[in-house]
Amino acid sequence: MASLELRHLRYLLAVAEHGNFTRAAEELHISQPTLSQQIKQLERALDVQLLDRTGRTVRLTDAGAVYTDHAQRALRDLAAAERAVHDVQDLSRGHLRLGVTPTFTAYLVGPLITEFRTRHPRIGLTMTETTQDRIEAALLADDLDLGIAFTGPHLPGITATPLFTETLSLVTATQHNRTPPEPLGVRVLQERELALLSGDFATRGHIDDYLADHRVAPRIAVEANSIQALIEIVQHTTLATVLPDAITHDHPHLTPVPVDPPLPTRTVALLRRDGAYRSAVGRAFTQLTHGLVRARGYTPPS
Repeated sequence: MASLELRHLRYLLAVAEHGNFTRAAEELHISQPTLSQQIKQLERALDVQLLDRTGRTVRLTDAGAVYTDHAQRALRDLAAAERAVHDVQDLSRGHLRLGVTPTFTAYLVGPLITEFRTRHPRIGLTMTETTQDRIEAALLADDLDLGIAFTGPHLPGITATPLFTETLSLVTATQHNRTPPEPLGVRVLQERELALLSGDFATRGHIDDYLADHRVAPRIAVEANSIQALIEIVQHTTLATVLPDAITHDHPHLTPVPVDPPLPTRTVALLRRDGAYRSAVGRAFTQLTHGLVRARGYTPPS
């Protein structure tokens, strides 16, 4: 057992992931015979077979599955320990890994990162834009430190701290010399042509559920997988869209039009893994996020 080293764990996990010694060796930048020898060395040290090599793909044995589960946790904890050792309380150095759902890149991420960089210019930041389920999975795997998404059903082990309430409105191009629009009854949407986010956005599902609940089927003239594209389309056409009110705050060429009954609200939240090490960088970013949300006047969470 004394001959075991961290590389043995990483090698085993690579083979388990690829189901193939050759591809795992390429990823690890070692030769296939060397990798095979190292795995056999690990199996001899543990006195158990970890891999089933008899099929077309290499698979974990029952013992191998149990061992890799513990190995993954061990490597994750070691990585967290390294970050904790290098965490500097005066924020003279450090790094933050942030995940956000696409909606927030349109109105929250820019001001947030600008303020963070202004206050802590020596702190590195890696931002990943992806879906909420992938953010939560990455938090649990210790591939992210924090996430910005929504409250709701979460994966076990995820903690959500509410930030603010996001409201949605119908959005049109701003007309000159026009008084603030009156609320529109939801049935009026039946007669409107809309440009909406594509179905892979959670916001689109939120909108579709609202329309279905009120038995309204507007004509969807354009679908886009980018909020910026929707903004450009609405500014230059007669099409309307549905976007968070916070986006229109930063775009004077867009006008939010209240809908009656209003679209359901959502609670924006800061996500993290239960029990994860809370670095000085993470604490500073959390504090700054809460402060910026208040400063921009977003609706407090109910």
